[in-house]
Amino acid sequence: STRNALLQALFELEARTRAFRVLPQLLGRAITSRFRMSLSEEPSVSSLTLEGDAKGDAKKKKKEQEKAEKAAQRGVKAAIMTAPEADDPLADKYGDAPLVQSQAQSGRVWTDVSALSASLKDQEVLLRGRVHTVRGKGKSAFIVLRQRTATAQVVLFANDTTVSKGMVKYASQISRESIVDVVGLVTVPDKPIESCSQSDVEIQCRGIKVISRAAALPFEVTDAARGEAEVKAAAEKGELLVTVGQDNRLNNRFLDLRTPANQAIFRVQSAVGQIFRTYLLAKDFIEIHSPKLIAGASEGGAAVFKLDYMGQPACLAQSPQLYKQMAIAADCERVFEIGPVFRAEQSWTHRHLCEFMGLDFEMAIHEHYYEVLDVIEGLFQSIFDGLATTYAKELAVIQTQYPFDMPVFKPLRLTFAEGIALLKDNGYPDVDPLGDLSTELERALGKVVKARYGTDFYILHRYPLAIRPFYTMPCPDDAAYSNSYDVFIRGEEIISGAQRIHDPELLTERAKVWGVPLETIASYIDSFRLGAAPHGGAGVGLERVVMLYLGLDNIRKTSMFPRDPKRLAP
Repeated sequence: STRNALLQALFELEARTRAFRVLPQLLGRAITSRFRMSLSEEPSVSSLTLEGDAKGDAKKKKKEQEKAEKAAQRGVKAAIMTAPEADDPLADKYGDAPLVQSQAQSGRVWTDVSALSASLKDQEVLLRGRVHTVRGKGKSAFIVLRQRTATAQVVLFANDTTVSKGMVKYASQISRESIVDVVGLVTVPDKPIESCSQSDVEIQCRGIKVISRAAALPFEVTDAARGEAEVKAAAEKGELLVTVGQDNRLNNRFLDLRTPANQAIFRVQSAVGQIFRTYLLAKDFIEIHSPKLIAGASEGGAAVFKLDYMGQPACLAQSPQLYKQMAIAADCERVFEIGPVFRAEQSWTHRHLCEFMGLDFEMAIHEHYYEVLDVIEGLFQSIFDGLATTYAKELAVIQTQYPFDMPVFKPLRLTFAEGIALLKDNGYPDVDPLGDLSTELERALGKVVKARYGTDFYILHRYPLAIRPFYTMPCPDDAAYSNSYDVFIRGEEIISGAQRIHDPELLTERAKVWGVPLETIASYIDSFRLGAAPHGGAGVGLERVVMLYLGLDNIRKTSMFPRDPKRLAP
């Protein structure tokens, strides 16, 4: 009776826990083994039943495993579907396109995604873009198509007339970031598509072909495009959103640059260069191109990249400074250059790079270096106005990921001594009146200036002579100071400039003070021995201007492929 009671209890337990079959089987085998040892070696009907269940479970498990393997195989095949289904009457409407090898020109016209609007309602368009996101559900598929900063939703609904089930299946399995051609009808949805920049339209797909298929991604562009505000808001709700770290971004910069904000950042950077060039050309400047391989340091000091030049010691130019001045001595009068600048500095800050793009200009002056400051103020008035108006759309795109307040431009000039006085009056009594300003002090002065004068842009001039390059002209009334200046945006320096020494004897004297080997700058000094006009100029860091205008926290965001002390690739 005890044996029967135990077996009955076991059967009831198995029935109640059928979903967890492993545990009952183990218990059953253990109990059966004990009964056999204590009561009889002859197997009972009940024990045979347990063994039969175990064998049946093993067969069932094997069948389920085989089924899962077949399903996985079907999934792999589906994930790489590249051609239409053979019996599909709409087979010519989808599938991977042949490799573009300039076979022929069809005469077709592509429409930019950014040009899509309700005015194109009921018109058929041909689009090319990247698959930003894709979602398939039964007989429908939804794709967000991205082209640079613009996005639009493309929809497919199987109806066997214009869209087949095979077409939906193919579209649903296109990998993100693949480049596709889409033929579709422009429609106006009942509600705006808030997730897309072209929110007032939706594209009813009539054909889709992959031009270039993307492999597995190191990270999703949607994750890289996610702003800090979105991440913070989700965290407050207890949600964890994926973000992409700076090193991962820079290691895969060619992917990171695809985000709408990055696309807009480098359009803004391009605009700054264009405005710089256009403004100076209108002021009768000419563009020059100076060598980047030079015999000696162009700025003095040791922060140069040294190299062997056909057996001669050489270095990469720290700036086009010496050649701009020689151009003035050659009667060019007003010159500018846009080109790379190299600094071998171990600077691990948010605003320094070992290679950056310099916007430099030099000009002859008649009486005073203020003539240069007038050009600088006019130039930045044009940059600020041009970005705020012509590039308002790009600024809006950037603000979706990196929110910022538009900088205020009101021309302001302060002497270095006046800047020191402001710092002393506002919590920095020990600041050195003849020392260079640290990053902390520059930012502090920027806050004081913004509070008192209401501007994010100002010029600080008459710097101490001891902290300026050897070719800087000393002040006529105080040898401790110089005719030099820095320009600031949001409390950080963007420009360094000065009236240059055009007298060869004074220039030689100052070079000796700085310890610059005279033999390395002999041709530079000689260029002033045949008569040279008084002149001055400035050097602007392009990446830094863009970073500070946009209120970004790191200059690597505004350098397409940044070079810092540890990064030489990609």
